[in-house]
Amino acid sequence: MSEIALNYIAGAWVSGASETKNINPSDTNDVVGHYTQGSRADAEQAIAAAAAAAPRWARSTPQERHDVLKKVGDEILARREELGRLLSREEGKTLPEGIGEAARAGQIFLFFAAEALRLAGEKLASVRPGLDVEITREAVGVVGIIAPWNFPIAIPAWKIAPALAYGNAVVFKPADLVPGSAYALSEIISRAGLPAGVFNLVMGRGSVVGQAFLESPKVNAITFTGSVETGRKVAQACVLNDPMKKFQLEMGGKNPLVVLDDADLAVAAECAVNGAFFSTGQRCTASSRFIVQEGIHDAFVDAVTERLKALKVDNALEAGTHIGPVVDEKQLEQDLNYIEIGRSEGAKLHWGGERLNRATPGFYLQPAFFTETTNAMRIAREEIFGPVACTIRVKDYDEALAVANDTPFGLSSGIVTTSLKYASHFKRNSEAGMVMVNTPTAGVDYHVPFGGRKGSSYGAREQGRYAAEFYTTVKTAYTNAG
Repeated sequence: MSEIALNYIAGAWVSGASETKNINPSDTNDVVGHYTQGSRADAEQAIAAAAAAAPRWARSTPQERHDVLKKVGDEILARREELGRLLSREEGKTLPEGIGEAARAGQIFLFFAAEALRLAGEKLASVRPGLDVEITREAVGVVGIIAPWNFPIAIPAWKIAPALAYGNAVVFKPADLVPGSAYALSEIISRAGLPAGVFNLVMGRGSVVGQAFLESPKVNAITFTGSVETGRKVAQACVLNDPMKKFQLEMGGKNPLVVLDDADLAVAAECAVNGAFFSTGQRCTASSRFIVQEGIHDAFVDAVTERLKALKVDNALEAGTHIGPVVDEKQLEQDLNYIEIGRSEGAKLHWGGERLNRATPGFYLQPAFFTETTNAMRIAREEIFGPVACTIRVKDYDEALAVANDTPFGLSSGIVTTSLKYASHFKRNSEAGMVMVNTPTAGVDYHVPFGGRKGSSYGAREQGRYAAEFYTTVKTAYTNAG
C-alpha cells in the first residue's frame, strides 16, 4: 500500500492530522502500509456524525439491519484468506491463525445479522385490571469502541456487529499497532449500505481519539478491551465526565490450568502448550499458570518440554510456523523483563526464554517455561501477555483450587482430569467467567457469552445473545386497554 489509508467519517474517507507506518513484526523491513492518525477534532466530527445518524438507524427495520450485517459477513468470509494474511502480516499470528480469526469475524457478523431478526420482547398481563404491559429493547445511541491489538479483526467484529444489529451508531478506534485489519474491515462495512454517519472509523492515539470518546456527552456507551491500567482509566473517565455513560471493560487475566494426577498426560500437555504459547501467548485467555498435582508434576514438565522443543518459532507467514513473533519491540522487552523477574524471584527457567534470530529481522522469542514457582511470585500474579508460563506444584485438588482462585483476575480457567467429581466441582467453584475441562483455556465460540469476574471484566458479557444486555436499554410500556 503506497497511499495513505484514511479515516471514515460521516460516510466519507477523510485524512487526519498525521500518519503512521504499520510495521510487520515478522520482518521489520516490511512496511504493511501508511495510515492516517486522527485528531481530537476528527474524533469529535465522527461523534457528531454518529449522534446525528443514530435516531434514524435505531428506527430501521430488522430486515435492513440484517441485510447490512449479512453483506459484511459474507464478504469477510469470501476474503478470509486475504484478510487473514493481512492480519498475520501486521500482528504476527501464524497464517492459519490469521485466516481462522478472519473467518470468525465473518461468522460473528452473520450471527448478529440473524440476531437483528430475533430481538424479542415480552407482553405481560398487568396485576392491575385493564392494563397491558410490553417490555422491549431499544438502542442505547452512540457506541464508542476502543479495540486491542491482539485480535485485530475478531474483537472489533464482536463489538461492531452487535452495536449495529441492535440499532446503534458506532465510532470505532482500533489499536495503533494494527490499523490494517481495522481499515480493511471498515472498508467492507462502508460498502454495506449503512446510512452516512452510522459507522465511523477514527484511527489515532488513544490519548487523543479515545479520550474524546470518553469525554463526549454524545457517546452513550463505551466498550473497551485492553490492559488493566487503561481499563481503569476508561472507567474513571466515564464516571467523572458522564455518570450516565454505560461502559464495558475486558482487561485480561492470569488464567490457571489445573492438572490432576488422574489426567491424561497427552491431553494435559496439549492443553498447556496450546493455551499458553500459541498466538505467541498474546491472548487474555492464555494459560499462564500451570497448577499441577505432585504425582504427575515431573511427567507433565517433561511432556510440555518435549512439546515445546518440537515447535517452530518463525515468520508468521511461513509454512510450518507454530509461533510467530511478539507484536513489537516494546512488548518483547516487557516479556524479557518478566523472564528476568522470574529468575530473580527464584523460579527456575526450565526451558526457553531467549530472543531468537531468524532469516528476517523481527521480534522473535522462544517460549519461556518456568518451574519451581510459587503463586506469590510476580510472574504468577501479573499478566505478562507473552509466551511465558509457570508451573506451581500442589499436593491435592483442594490446594489446586485454592491456588487457582488466588488471583486478582477471573477471566478463564481450566482443569485436566478424568474425574467427573473433580470436573464438576471445579466448574462450580472456579472463580472465573469461563471454565474449560480437558480443553485449552484459550479459545471460545463466537455465539456464546465471553467475559470474566474480579479484575478481568466489568459490565455485561460480550458475544452471543448476552450482547444485547450492553447494546440495548430496556423499556417497559403500559397501555390502558379498557
